[in-house]
Amino acid sequence: MTEAVIVATARTPIGRAFRGALNATHGADMTAHAIAAALQRARIEPAEIEEVVIGCGYPEGATGGNVARHGALRAGIPVQSAAVTVSRFCASGLEAIAGAAKRIVIDGVPVAVAGGVESISLVQPTVNRNHYRNAWLEEHTPGIYATMIETADLVAARYGVSRQAQDEFALESQRRTAAAQQANRFADEIVPITTMQSVTDKATGETRLEQVTLARDEGNRPDTSAEGLAKLKPVREGQFITAGNASQLSDGASACVMMSSAEAARRGLTPLGAFRALAVAGCEPEEMGIGPVFAVPRLLSRMCLTVDDIDLWELNEAFASQSIYCRDRLGIDPAKLNVNGGAISIGHPFGMSGARLVGHVLLEGRRRGAKRAVVTMCVAGGMGAAGLIEIA
Repeated sequence: MTEAVIVATARTPIGRAFRGALNATHGADMTAHAIAAALQRARIEPAEIEEVVIGCGYPEGATGGNVARHGALRAGIPVQSAAVTVSRFCASGLEAIAGAAKRIVIDGVPVAVAGGVESISLVQPTVNRNHYRNAWLEEHTPGIYATMIETADLVAARYGVSRQAQDEFALESQRRTAAAQQANRFADEIVPITTMQSVTDKATGETRLEQVTLARDEGNRPDTSAEGLAKLKPVREGQFITAGNASQLSDGASACVMMSSAEAARRGLTPLGAFRALAVAGCEPEEMGIGPVFAVPRLLSRMCLTVDDIDLWELNEAFASQSIYCRDRLGIDPAKLNVNGGAISIGHPFGMSGARLVGHVLLEGRRRGAKRAVVTMCVAGGMGAAGLIEIA
């Protein structure tokens, strides 16, 4: 039986949206940086790539025009190779990994690159919302248009997730990431990038471009305290979500090199692991954050596994409220969940995150001697996605 394996992974550091080092870096450039580094790590020539699959939450503007194709060409992959951009909002990077795996298993693609990218800085301020709302949906399924913060507040209120519990979860995320950075546990995945940052002089208002080199994720706040989190005002008056217990808007890109296990053996490459399956499920749009509660059981049932069979979990921390609910409802051991922190502390470039989590759990799983891992995402519109990875 053909199986799809991942032989290398690489990513940019994650930059803070709008104020961070990647705030003026084009999506094609970030994508190319991750692709080129992953190919180098896999010892694969660009001309050997048949297909590039890149996920992007908002594939327009600086990440538009089929950013997968743009990034592939920018990385030196020849015009004879193909590329496709896929979008399932926050699960886009995970969807890309699954899509490449299917191309390998079903269509016999010898070598593929899969990953994700997002430039919140360059795209979100000018997202095209012309004719965005549909009259029938507004009448019959108004929750489809709820903002992500509204959905997170609703989950907290509906399922009794207290502000204190959310802040405690966020604090632990910050602590775990700080410890991981101190132990250099992200070094095997991050490839420093030199780029131009847009900097605004506070005194004059003048904006200029400055060359910077970003070598590590810049969103983590290791000095976070319980007292500091408690002092933050909710985004919505009287509600739960604050800047401290929600994921950070971020920029970045990630890529994995994938092939069949037979192809890896022929090349003398040792896989990091295999992508086994993806399951996606829907839920009520206004509580989109609990999507993993429905996707994970579907995945585990199809693979004849239980929660206890999974050694490591990466559950994207869109918000602490939904992360806590999903963790507790699924019965995930906190010691196995987001062991190096998550999006609250590291950042969440929408299309990148799923691919980043796959790469990270493969490397962390090898360090820990883990066998199986699940990467799961909540998705705008009311969905959850879950992918099963077997670690080599």
